[in-house]
Amino acid sequence: MSQIKSIAVVGLNVGRNHIVEGIAPRPELWRLAAVCDLNTERLDAVADEFGAASRTTSFDDLLARDDIDVIDLGTPPATHVELATRALAAGKHVICEKPLAGSIADVDRLAEAEKKSGRLLMPVFQYRYGDGVQKARRIIDAGIAGKPYLGTVETHWKRTPAYYEVPWRGKWATELGGVLMTHAIHQHDMLNYLMGPVAKLFARATTRVNAIEVEDCVAASLEMESGALVALSATLGSQNEISRLRLMFENVTFESGGEVYSPGDEPWQILPANDEVATGIEALLKDYKPVGRRYLGQLDAFHEALHGRGPNPVTVADARRSLELATAFYHSAETGKDVALPLGPDHPKYWGWRLDEKEAAE
Repeated sequence: MSQIKSIAVVGLNVGRNHIVEGIAPRPELWRLAAVCDLNTERLDAVADEFGAASRTTSFDDLLARDDIDVIDLGTPPATHVELATRALAAGKHVICEKPLAGSIADVDRLAEAEKKSGRLLMPVFQYRYGDGVQKARRIIDAGIAGKPYLGTVETHWKRTPAYYEVPWRGKWATELGGVLMTHAIHQHDMLNYLMGPVAKLFARATTRVNAIEVEDCVAASLEMESGALVALSATLGSQNEISRLRLMFENVTFESGGEVYSPGDEPWQILPANDEVATGIEALLKDYKPVGRRYLGQLDAFHEALHGRGPNPVTVADARRSLELATAFYHSAETGKDVALPLGPDHPKYWGWRLDEKEAAE
C-alpha cells in the first residue's frame, strides 16, 4: 500500500497555511490532488504556487472523485458542518479548521456521521504541536507533575477594523463568535489538553475594541475536575500580543513559549520542585523525539493514523470539549451564573449560543 495519501484543500485563505506548513514539506506523505476556492484569483494563485494536480470552484466535483482520500476544510466557520458531513458521506477522511461547529448539537451530529462513515474526522488544533507542549504533556501523563494547583491562560492579541473588512468576520451568523471562537480557542484547547477537563465556569464577555457583533474581551474563573483553579482572559485590544499559559502543579511549574501564534514551541519553562523531580524529568525525556510544529506535526500524526499506526491525534471529542467550554462561557456571561460541565441536550444552549438556535434547528 502506498504511503502517499491524496488530499484536496478547500478554502485557500487558511487552507494555504495547511499546504505551506503541513502538506508541501511532505511530498513523500501527501499528494496535492486538488485545490478548491470560490475566489478564482486566489484559486489560480495557490494552484500555480504549489503545483496542484487540479483546481476547481466546485466542492461537488471533489466529492465525486475516487482518487481523493482526504478533504481538508479551511472554509469559513459556518460552512464546516455541512461540508464535513457531505465529505464523510462521500467516503472521504476530513480535516476541518476550528471551530468545528456552531453548537454542541452539531458536534454530536458530526460524531455520528464520522462513526457511520468509517472514516476519520480530525479537527485542527495545531497549537498542540510543538516540542514545548508535547514535553509538558509527557511529564504530566507520566505522573511526575503531580497534583494540579492553578493555571492562568492569556490570549492578548490585537485586531483592528481592517481585520473585519473580510465580510464573514465579526458576525454571529458566519464567524459563530468572536475572540472565544476564533482566537482564544487554541489556548483554551491547550488548557484542556494539559490540565482539563473543566468542571465549572463563571465568565464575563463584552465587545469593547471593534464595532462588531461578537465579543472581543472576555474573562473567566474555572474549576477543573481535578480541583485546580484557572483564570482565563482574552482580548483583541492588546498593543503587544501574548499567548501564555502558566500551569502550576505539585512538582512542576510550566510556562509556555513566547511565540504568539505557536505557543507550543520551545522553549518552555519547565521548573521542577527539587532535584529528584528534575532527575525524573531528565530520564523521561532522554529519548524524546521532536515533533513537527503546528500544522506539520498535526498532519504528520494524522497520516500515521490513516495508516493505522496511531490514534487520530485530535478527535471530535476534543472539539466538543472546546465548544462546550465556549458554550458555558456564553451562557455564564448572559446569566451571570456558574455553569457546570459537561453540557448535554437538556442545556438551554446545547443547540447553540444564540437565542434563536434551537428554534432554527426545529
